[in-house]
Amino acid sequence: MPWNERTVNQMRTEFVLRALSHEKSKAALCREYGITRRTGDKWIKRYTLGEPMNDRSRAPKQHGRKIDPDIEKKIVDTRNKYPAIGATKIRRILTNDGVTNLPSAKTFNNIFHRHGLITKEDSQNATHNQSFQKPNPNDMWQADFKGHFTLGNGVECHPLNILDDCSRFNICCEAMRTETYKEIRPIMERLFREFGLPFSFLCDNGNPWGTAQSTGFTTFEVWLMELGILTLHGRIRHPQTQGKEERFNGSLKRECLKSNSFYDMAEAQAGFDQYREFYNNIRPHHSLGLEVPASVYQPSRVKYPSKIEEWEYGDEYKPVKVKDSGYISINGQGYFLSEGFGGKTIAVRESSLPGQLTLVFRQFRIGRIDPEKRVFTLKRAYLLEGDPRFEGK
Repeated sequence: MPWNERTVNQMRTEFVLRALSHEKSKAALCREYGITRRTGDKWIKRYTLGEPMNDRSRAPKQHGRKIDPDIEKKIVDTRNKYPAIGATKIRRILTNDGVTNLPSAKTFNNIFHRHGLITKEDSQNATHNQSFQKPNPNDMWQADFKGHFTLGNGVECHPLNILDDCSRFNICCEAMRTETYKEIRPIMERLFREFGLPFSFLCDNGNPWGTAQSTGFTTFEVWLMELGILTLHGRIRHPQTQGKEERFNGSLKRECLKSNSFYDMAEAQAGFDQYREFYNNIRPHHSLGLEVPASVYQPSRVKYPSKIEEWEYGDEYKPVKVKDSGYISINGQGYFLSEGFGGKTIAVRESSLPGQLTLVFRQFRIGRIDPEKRVFTLKRAYLLEGDPRFEGK
């Protein structure tokens, strides 16, 4: 018994009344009326709730409002200005600029598609990763060289990027000629004077930050220890340890390098300065709740010292002068520590491990020696107190 279009509501009511009176099984009644069990259940539910039995309109309850042409033009112009920035961030940028009555981010994407402003690469880059971050600005800075590229005059440029882990604030985006300690030292001194000192410094194991060899500590790492900064190295062949730096490098490539070409170092630095201003003060960041890094970051209260003071070791320590070659002599036996410590004074004390000696430089434990075997059993820097790697252990 198919539905009669002229008496559809009466037929539905009749079906429900017969089903509720258990005249036949529900399955048999559905077959008789030519409807599915799901449709039958729907009409029984409506009847028992006192709802109308007529068909409901499938038209959307709310029709999308027409976008103001001036608003759409602002959206398109902003996307053209920042072609690598997604809909959510473009919307936040316009909001920060005082533009009101903006549609949803989804509508922004529809506008981008309509104007041919979204590519396959844009869609692939739209995934947002959640990651761990330090609770306070300057708890940790992350540093990395992006990888060199050739300028118009044939010179290689090595972009140096340093980020604050908590705020994502770009401390430095510097056009460098080389990746050496000699060139990076004055840059770091300038940054320390401007922003103060971080508690820790995360970097990879390449030059000038560290070394994957058994030669120990670099000159850069020793200098940071003199300033009281704990150096942390990412796992070898695991760039995800410095995920924020890697993502910044990708953003720099998409949002700056891809759309610009620089003839010389001066042009490159001008471009980096412009991008850094945009990244810190205009570009919203998902991990910051779409705030900009500059609104979260504040300089460190620990100032860069004009002079590194001598360190006073306690009575339980025996001072040992490191030779320029990086060797130390303990009980007549020579041990290679690192050329980075050449000319510095370290200290030795009894270890908590029986028969071993602990080597200390200022507030850092830098190694452990087994005098009987005449070998290092540990060569790595740890804070004597408050090392974050031991939290919860």
